[in-house]
Amino acid sequence: MMTECTSLQFVSPFAFEAMQKVDVVRLASLSDPELRLLLPCLVRMALCAPADQSQSWAQDKKLILRLLSGVEAVNSIVALLSVDFHALEQDASKEQQLRHKLGGGSGESILVSQLQHGLTLEFEHSDSPRRLRLVLSELLAIMNKVSESNGEFFFKSSELFESPVYLEEAADVLCILQAELPSLLPIVDVAEALLHVRNGAWFLCLLVANVPDSFNEVCRGLIKNGERQDEESLGGRRRTDALRFLCRMNPSQALKVRGVVVEECHLPGLGVALTLDHTKTETCEDGVSDLVCFVSGLLLGTNAKVRTWFGTFIRNGQQRKREPSGSVLWQMRRQLLLELMGILPTVRSTRIVEEADVEMEPTVSVYSGLKEEHVVKASALLRLYCALMGIAGLKPTEEEAEQLLQLMTSRPPATPAGVRFVSLSFCMLLAFSTLVSTPEQEQLMVVWLSWMIKEEAYFESTSGVSASFGEMLLLVAMYFHSNQLSAIIDLVCSTLGMKIVIKPSSLSRMKTIFTQEIFTEQVVTAHAVRVPVTSNLSANITGFLPIHCIYQLLRSRSFTKHKVSIKDWIYRQLCETSTPLHPQLLPLIDVYINSILTPASKSNPEATNQPVTEQEILNIFQEVIGGDSIRLNQRFSITAQLLVLYYTLSYEDALLANTKTLASMQRKPKSYSSSLMDQIPIKFLIRQAQGLQQELGGLHSALLRLLATNYPHLCIVDDWICEEEITGTDALLRRMLLTSNAKSHSPKQLQEGAVLLILPLITAVMMVTFSSLAFSAVPVSHTQVMQIMEHLTLLSASELIPYAEVLTSNMNQLLNSGVPRRILQTVNKLWMVLNTVMPRRLWVMTVNALQPSIKFIRQQKYTQNDLMIDPLIVLRCDRRVHSAHLKETAEQDRPSQNNTDSAAVQILLEICLPTEEEKAKGASPDISLRNTPSVITSSTPQKETEEGEDSLLCNLREVQCLICCLLHQMYIADPNIAKLVHFQIFAIQLLSHLCIQYALPKSLSVARLAVNVMGTLLTVLTQAKRYAFFMPTLPSLVSFCRAFPPLYEDIMSLLIQIGQVCASDVATQTRDIDPIITRLQQIKEKPRGLSPICKDPSYKNGSRDTGSMDPDVQLCHCIESTIIEIINMSVSGI
Repeated sequence: MMTECTSLQFVSPFAFEAMQKVDVVRLASLSDPELRLLLPCLVRMALCAPADQSQSWAQDKKLILRLLSGVEAVNSIVALLSVDFHALEQDASKEQQLRHKLGGGSGESILVSQLQHGLTLEFEHSDSPRRLRLVLSELLAIMNKVSESNGEFFFKSSELFESPVYLEEAADVLCILQAELPSLLPIVDVAEALLHVRNGAWFLCLLVANVPDSFNEVCRGLIKNGERQDEESLGGRRRTDALRFLCRMNPSQALKVRGVVVEECHLPGLGVALTLDHTKTETCEDGVSDLVCFVSGLLLGTNAKVRTWFGTFIRNGQQRKREPSGSVLWQMRRQLLLELMGILPTVRSTRIVEEADVEMEPTVSVYSGLKEEHVVKASALLRLYCALMGIAGLKPTEEEAEQLLQLMTSRPPATPAGVRFVSLSFCMLLAFSTLVSTPEQEQLMVVWLSWMIKEEAYFESTSGVSASFGEMLLLVAMYFHSNQLSAIIDLVCSTLGMKIVIKPSSLSRMKTIFTQEIFTEQVVTAHAVRVPVTSNLSANITGFLPIHCIYQLLRSRSFTKHKVSIKDWIYRQLCETSTPLHPQLLPLIDVYINSILTPASKSNPEATNQPVTEQEILNIFQEVIGGDSIRLNQRFSITAQLLVLYYTLSYEDALLANTKTLASMQRKPKSYSSSLMDQIPIKFLIRQAQGLQQELGGLHSALLRLLATNYPHLCIVDDWICEEEITGTDALLRRMLLTSNAKSHSPKQLQEGAVLLILPLITAVMMVTFSSLAFSAVPVSHTQVMQIMEHLTLLSASELIPYAEVLTSNMNQLLNSGVPRRILQTVNKLWMVLNTVMPRRLWVMTVNALQPSIKFIRQQKYTQNDLMIDPLIVLRCDRRVHSAHLKETAEQDRPSQNNTDSAAVQILLEICLPTEEEKAKGASPDISLRNTPSVITSSTPQKETEEGEDSLLCNLREVQCLICCLLHQMYIADPNIAKLVHFQIFAIQLLSHLCIQYALPKSLSVARLAVNVMGTLLTVLTQAKRYAFFMPTLPSLVSFCRAFPPLYEDIMSLLIQIGQVCASDVATQTRDIDPIITRLQQIKEKPRGLSPICKDPSYKNGSRDTGSMDPDVQLCHCIESTIIEIINMSVSGI
């Protein structure tokens, strides 16, 4: 169609724009040939009644009439407009009905009858009405055939549309018909019909030019009805040509039409052709052309349908055998090649220069560099060619391959864009190794790769880009050495930003070049250690970094093979980290730990990496350990500290998990000392990580997992709940109420004030009984110390760390009498806050401060390891703690190992007993257990009272309440706790009260077990031990029966058995014992008949035969009293 319309004059863009805007001045400036094409529309505007009745339009209409007055063809158009179009439309409708009835091939016509000559002669000899009928009949016949063709293209030969003499007159008739009969002749259907006749594009342009508002409608209709691949058929090519003519007539809408092409996924050749037409008019020569942007967008966009559609266009275009120079694909490739050649360095020698030649002429640059203004365009072209070859299957010609290789091996300036260009060129060489086909080209590539290695450091320092192509080179070399070809393919696709198919076999030659000529494994390893670490490494830094290279080398064990130490590099990189956490850091630490513990090969068990030293680890935490955690400018970030903590915990965990394997290999890797672990503020760091979970990725959860494995006592849920009260919203509100006086104190001043004021207080308290002067001074010190303490309570946990030593070192002095309760409670509160950030150090400091003070005996300084080995050290503190208000502090550091629970319970039960001094004052020895139920349900006193030590509000009583509550919690958590205390006297007594308090099925099983054990102990205990054991425990059996009646039979049998054993040991007193045994047997068999005996007070209080001092006799009377109590309980219950 392009060739058949070359001799015809089309409507110019200037004329079309004038028609669109009805610019009469512009129309007046048109030449006669240009004006002739627009006469149908202009005549209709001049003759038809306008809707616009304004004065300006009246003036414009006069100008149009004046413009038309000198044109001869206007008369024929006026004659055409004088026809009765209503009658014409009726005849046309009848003809359409007739054609539909008789079939499209019928020669009958109502519009035109008895044609004696051809259409051309008939058109020449006819008047205006008959001319309208001739054209209308011919046009309806074509439209009818189009509707019946089912999409198959046909070419209709018609004299009316082919004769060059009558083309203008036929175009006039066509335009008038469509304008006057729009319902009969929809413009889109007319446009479709015109594609099937000769000169159809010319007729279509004239039709649209005379109805300029229909441009978008016609274009969209033609595209929507078009073929998916326009280059494959004659109809597709004619449709593309027609649309190109329309867009040339209205270039401002060309890109919009191209958008419709992509939207409908039809006519890809039209989209490219319109882009080529637009590219020719572009004025920017150095930027990326519209052709590159358009094709790249199609192939690299997110729409898979568009990508497949255009890829098919490329593949099909290469398979056609016809002359390629006429195809749109050939034009596109030619234009791209011209753009590529336009940015190549102008001076370039294809001769491969030896290093000696370069040294001889250092001022001569054989390889000219790529201009800086061309770098971005060069990168865009490389990505486009990668997409064309990798996605669309384009096979480059020899010329294209040669020019591409020249561009890829050019040397850009040291800018970020230059770094990007080199990375793209390198990946393109890996992806399309077929571009290198000759030895000369291969040598050119090797020289360029060597230049990359040499200039990598300069590029990184000059461009300021951390992720340079040097790391990519190193990473690819490592992948080649480890034969990880799939990883190289992934790397190439990631860098190019597209998923392309690369056969691993195509990388064989590149692998040989890399592993044997450029990067041997030893060179790779030695070079990797010298690569600088990435400063402030975080997830915000994208691309391929040194950490990726080191990670792969660690995985392949290259460092251990070639005895290259990587420890220092990893340590420096961990120190140079920030948030958000880079995703490669945790895998790097894991693989590094594996390389420390696991040898590279069984033949060489010593081939391992060195671990980070303890001093290096301590250096990371020195600021926190030294109390400088609140400094604004820290040397190491919290990210670095958390990563080193993760490394330390993971190392110890891996060492424990691989113990068996290491033992079989006779290897003993060094474990980090307990003193090191004691100095790391684990809890503080975990709290910091909790607040940064979004930025730390999976580091927080990984640390919690390791903590639960290595330090389970730091993962107690009860402690976490308590911490919420200390660090939650209430604590934040309290800090917001910080007074102006407190704000004026710096942390250093508060620390100095605490030291200066607490020490005088201690001295005054110690001398309170000796000096009235000191006694009068103490209240003043109390007030000042309380002010300092209140200020400290408003500090955050991390800000309180520097004061931990001051608060704990003199804590034992606060146990003396005369210290106000409020000070003790405030110290307790501060201790609990510190426990949320530095629990292990605080426990050790507290235990050492609260050791019993024994004269002439030097106190031992315990460590965290000592507490782990023997947790009961905590309970062997100064006994004054048990009667002071520091008891919650001591309780917080409770033992957690199951194998020490029995001893811990025993010590706690002994604490409940009064001391010898308290006994001398008259304290009840069974105050702790006899009244336990009432104690548990009572509340702790909240104010200071003046009652004596034997009252219910004394400190001892409060301690007993806390211990009982703790034991109840331990029992609820593990009902089998009674097994761990070996059923001692106190345990059975405690169990009896717990059964009353918690009558649960598990409690029943433990109570039954206690009864069975008492029966077992009866057979093994001596007379003295039997008396000492059963006298205090027999009354507990009454509580067992009260809580669990099903135990009645077992308990009664146990009591009878105990009585028989006692009777057998006192054979000389059988006359006294036998009646008791008989009476016990009667009580067991007939309990209801012995109610008078049960009511005898002598049985209730066990006063019968109390004159006898024999233990067995006393035990028998105790048995009888116990049975009586059980019977009374059961009878009263009934």
